[in-house]
Amino acid sequence: MEVAAPEAIAKYEPVIGLEVHVQLATQTKIFCGCPTSFGAPPNTNVCPVCLGLPGALPVLAREAVELAMKAALALNCTINPSSQFARKNYFYPDLPKGYQISQFDRPLAEHGYLDINVDGAKKRIGVTRVHMEDDAGKSVHDGFKDSDQYSYVDLNRCGMPLIEIVSEPDMRSADEAHAYLTEIKQVLQFVESSTCDMEKGHLRCDANVSVRLRGAEKFGTRAEVKNLNSFRFLKAAVDYEIARQVAIVEAGGVILLETRLYNSDTGVTIGMRSKEQAHDYRYFPEPDLVPLRIGDEWRSRVKASMPEVPSAKRARFMGSYGLREYDAQVLTLTRPMSDYYEQVVDASGDPKTAANWVMGDLAGALKAAGKEIEESPVSAAHLGELVKLMGKGDISGKLAKEIFPKMFATGEPASVIMEREGLRQISDSSALEKIVDDVIAANPKQAEQYRNGKTTVLGFFVGQVMKASRGQANPATLNEIIQRKLS
Repeated sequence: MEVAAPEAIAKYEPVIGLEVHVQLATQTKIFCGCPTSFGAPPNTNVCPVCLGLPGALPVLAREAVELAMKAALALNCTINPSSQFARKNYFYPDLPKGYQISQFDRPLAEHGYLDINVDGAKKRIGVTRVHMEDDAGKSVHDGFKDSDQYSYVDLNRCGMPLIEIVSEPDMRSADEAHAYLTEIKQVLQFVESSTCDMEKGHLRCDANVSVRLRGAEKFGTRAEVKNLNSFRFLKAAVDYEIARQVAIVEAGGVILLETRLYNSDTGVTIGMRSKEQAHDYRYFPEPDLVPLRIGDEWRSRVKASMPEVPSAKRARFMGSYGLREYDAQVLTLTRPMSDYYEQVVDASGDPKTAANWVMGDLAGALKAAGKEIEESPVSAAHLGELVKLMGKGDISGKLAKEIFPKMFATGEPASVIMEREGLRQISDSSALEKIVDDVIAANPKQAEQYRNGKTTVLGFFVGQVMKASRGQANPATLNEIIQRKLS
């Protein structure tokens, strides 16, 4: 398929909306007691309800509702006091009931938004609705490159609790779509509605993409790219789809309303089926489930149990701790990282130095060791103690850099390592004067240069004394002594 050149693409404005499917972090499925554990042998986490056997009745899990409420509230949505489940009828080999239990005209929540940041520009993306539903099973195709071809069905995933988050068509680039999905993942992980583990299928999305001439008001015909299960694939698929549609319009062709799939091997989208103008799923209210009613007390209790969302935490880090926006963003990438950082601040009382150590030395050591911050051998309390020792002048920054790898290797606090190895900052003037005298005596040429006005050699003497003292000399005291001795 031919794609448009960049100069042609620049004449058009993409219009993008995402439908994000998220598996809730419940212990059991949404309408039965089967476990939601990942990786079980095929067709073992199943029962008459999720197999759709005659006479089996669904029972809505309270845990699923509360996690869905947390997600909706974190996305600034209004929780509807009454919502209704419906049967969404369609045939698929791994849908044993012949319908999906979802929500149609009466969803759980509506009218939300999410703020994103792309290249320093902030933008608000509307969230149309958040509704609950159950998942279908999984078809596994095997042997299609050989003569023997088989398709298998694993129904373990049937009945997994999902929410679908439908955005307004407010995104205008693949970068904005990427930023929006990233923010959704962060938000839902912070409030613990979902692990959002894409490798396990806990987060996937469909992208609705159309193009129109810049300045035009009417939307173009959209194509829906289904089942994008990585951030990289989302961005690549949207970029390709924009270029494909522009090429068709520029050549005088017509964009078809259709569903497409993204081929990650070739980097192109492929037509899957034509898409109906109106729904043909034959929705009707689920007769086995009563309407879901959420009162003020329940909603307030769930909201009160929620932690800070990333945007609020970033704002507080900048306002209360004086951090730069970039640092606040890095420190709120995950909830464990933000919690760890705050514990270091509590232990040290120095937010900016704590931020530098968490993002710098600690992050580097964790990456080299292949560990997550939850697995850090250096506890937040121990790192906070190290930062506090620097602030009190008990150790220099250079000495702290020497102590930290020992903390990471042993898990011991800085004070234990310092005591065992005699690593404590030298602030005693008489002890430092002896070292300074020896260094000046060993470097008469540089001393003469300083006295003749070349004051830049002061740094040379500081470095030599630091080396002689194993980095234990107090920098402030040391500078004063060297200048006095050389004058």
